[in-house]
Amino acid sequence: QVQLVESGGGLVQPGGSLRLSCAASGSIFSIYAMGWHRQAPGKQRELVAVITSGGSTNYAESVKGRFTISRDNAKNTVFLQMNSLKPEDTAVYYCNADLNTKVGRTTYWGQGTQVTVSS
Repeated sequence: QVQLVESGGGLVQPGGSLRLSCAASGSIFSIYAMGWHRQAPGKQRELVAVITSGGSTNYAESVKGRFTISRDNAKNTVFLQMNSLKPEDTAVYYCNADLNTKVGRTTYWGQGTQVTVSS
């Protein structure tokens, strides 16, 4: 069984920073990519950032220059460093991982962590 466990959300003032972490555990043969999505109230879930096994990254236009995605391959962990946060970044942030497991290639999701940007 595979699990994704997120941490690092919370309340921060505009202009502040937060760092999210997501650790994948279980019967994982390899990781194709890991990333972060977010969903604000009343809106669809959207991609925030993704990083491939080779280290290539892709970001939503709205977060470019402010957010940085990185990973620790040895620990099957992905991070999202969020700087210069804005109220419009408020959302539930979900980690996802595209994994090769005993059941084949599958995408897994974390439970979500709340990020609130407010003064």
